[in-house]
Amino acid sequence: MKILNVMEPAFKAYGKVVKGLDVSDLLAVLEKTPRPDDVIYVASDEEMEACPSMEKIAYSLFGGMPVQAGYCNGSNYLLNAVEYHRDSEVNVALTDLILILGKEQDIAEDGTYETAKMEAFLVPAGTVVEVYATTLHYAPCNANGNKFCTAVILPKGTNTEAPAVQNNTEEDKLLFARNKWLIAHKDAKIPGAFEGLIGENLSVK
Repeated sequence: MKILNVMEPAFKAYGKVVKGLDVSDLLAVLEKTPRPDDVIYVASDEEMEACPSMEKIAYSLFGGMPVQAGYCNGSNYLLNAVEYHRDSEVNVALTDLILILGKEQDIAEDGTYETAKMEAFLVPAGTVVEVYATTLHYAPCNANGNKFCTAVILPKGTNTEAPAVQNNTEEDKLLFARNKWLIAHKDAKIPGAFEGLIGENLSVK
């Protein structure tokens, strides 16, 4: 698939590149995190959350709300699923990586979503990006064949254990974890996930 750059105007529909924040301390901690052959996600890392830059990120990008900082690292080429939150997600890329993005507004009333509507964007190493709450996303993909490593900053408690199941609205079937709504592709075989992605399981290869 065609891969754009987050610096291009097309990215503005999904998020924004954040400038003016010194995140060198976060990047230094990320250097020490594991990069397996699959994908690892840690929602909250104490050493990252102790970085002085986190206070600035919480203030400038989350309006002073309590936040958590973790990481998503490894090797991946496929979309597999899409998720969204009720809040923006901030990524601090240690390496080049690719995000495959879509829009929550394009989810059908039955919870299905067509993968053909998605676009891919390269996030250059060292870039800080805000991914809007209405943007569908999932684990990053490798750029140039190399493993990826990024900080993932979200409101505190996001992506932790799901609350007890309720069936109040049609959207409730997508609630996969705390503050995380998920639509999976059938090929990904994610246990407990709603399989509603229609079309190709997109690949950046």
